[in-house]
Amino acid sequence: MNGPHIFLVVGETSGDALGAALMRALRDARNGVTFSGVGGAAMTQEGLASLFPMTDIAVMGLAPVIARLPTILARIEQTAAAALAAKPDCLVIVDAPDFTHRVARKLRAIRPELPIVDYVSPTVWAWRPGRARKMRAYIDCVLALLPFEPDAHLRLGGPRCVYVGHPLVERLDELTGEAHTEGAPLLLILPGSRRAEIERMTPLYGETLRLILADHPELDVAVPVAPHMEATLRRALQDWPVAPRLLTQAEKFPAFRRARAALVTSGVATLELALADTPMAVAYKVSRIEAMLRFLIDVHSIVLPNLVIGENAAPEFIQEQATPRALADALAPLLTDGRAREAQRDAFRRVRERLLEAGGDPSARAAQIVLEYAENRRR
Repeated sequence: MNGPHIFLVVGETSGDALGAALMRALRDARNGVTFSGVGGAAMTQEGLASLFPMTDIAVMGLAPVIARLPTILARIEQTAAAALAAKPDCLVIVDAPDFTHRVARKLRAIRPELPIVDYVSPTVWAWRPGRARKMRAYIDCVLALLPFEPDAHLRLGGPRCVYVGHPLVERLDELTGEAHTEGAPLLLILPGSRRAEIERMTPLYGETLRLILADHPELDVAVPVAPHMEATLRRALQDWPVAPRLLTQAEKFPAFRRARAALVTSGVATLELALADTPMAVAYKVSRIEAMLRFLIDVHSIVLPNLVIGENAAPEFIQEQATPRALADALAPLLTDGRAREAQRDAFRRVRERLLEAGGDPSARAAQIVLEYAENRRR
């Protein structure tokens, strides 16, 4: 008997990496499993023949989405029609809810018996919590990357939600290996991975660095850079008081292990730094329009390690609180041995423990649950 057929729908680069790892884990777990759907370069390497280039739908920001809206709407219809024609045993949607959830709703209306698994929970615990209850109508199971998300869905009346683990735990060896500490103490600065973040945060970080260097002129300063953002980053760094070393992606995790401290824009990088045991100060700024919507966000922190353990271990500075002086004052005690530094490192040990509660192989756990739904459908 042939293995189950899984239809995958992915809408952005981070989801493409998750989808590719899930495909590998599914093949490892079952012979004969087949795939169709929408994905990017990583999933293509795993053998997926994507219906169309993922770049057609992988857009961020209001203006780009509006400009691409006719294409996006057409791709939703095309994806739903292809999923119906493929007659899969399970539909797996991965992140990008503005696209993937629309496809899921269409499939549920036409084929209500088809199991639908959502890999990566929308941030219902922070933003628009009413989405959780609505998801019950078209999602059978959410595979959560963060350990507090199952409780959030339960509290909000959402669908079944299982913590499978964050993909970063599969890279713990890279993040926690031996650190080389020779040379000047290293300060890492991570402005963000998107153009808007880089352009908004680098002036603030440049002024913060100016204050820090006045007291710590010996610091080695480095900035990790994604290849597609290198030109943007180089332009943004021209007004900094020193020219930082730019680190490739291959150099990033070794630098995390060695760094004395980091100044970082809120995002997944905060979780990477916590797993590498690197003390940090976190900042975030958004546009004026986005800032007006802050009252709709209901969380005690926007920093992932803080959310994982339920306490504000890493100091964060948002909007008007994010000033050069505030950031410099938060970084200063992290550059020397003392209570502030040890308190963060103690908290980060608890972050690692919580993230490992589902085990060390999130992709395998996710694959197991997807196969349960697919094989139940085949019986």
